[in-house]
Amino acid sequence: MKAYLFGWNPLKFEWADIANDIKTLAKNGKLEDNWSVASHKTIQPGDRAYVVRVGVEPKGIFASGIIASEPYLAFRKGRHYHRITIALDVLLNPDKEPILSLDILRTGNLAAQTWTPQASGISIRPELIDELEGVWQDFLNPGE
Repeated sequence: MKAYLFGWNPLKFEWADIANDIKTLAKNGKLEDNWSVASHKTIQPGDRAYVVRVGVEPKGIFASGIIASEPYLAFRKGRHYHRITIALDVLLNPDKEPILSLDILRTGNLAAQTWTPQASGISIRPELIDELEGVWQDFLNPGE
């Protein structure tokens, strides 16, 4: 399986309804959202997605999911760009609960990946995907 990293900068895009989105995800077991994607030539439905908060502290991964659509063209602010739909399976509120911090992501093998991308939807190095998923699951389920 391939995996991709999507950046969210609260200084550039407000996530005004994150509390409601977290409730919707808890109630329905999934929540779909769309994101711009840089790797639109390789990304496919079924690939893994991680969302990292950048720009302001705390920085780190706060959401994950599965790619739920083929890339499609969108038009915004006078230009075309590619987007995909992500079916989120985890969504944390970075302002109210702990997230998987950059300090953890920048240790060991994971340090080889850029965790604060300039573009959203960049490929995660294939050799790091299993380790990242393990670290993410350990973070979400401590003590198991």
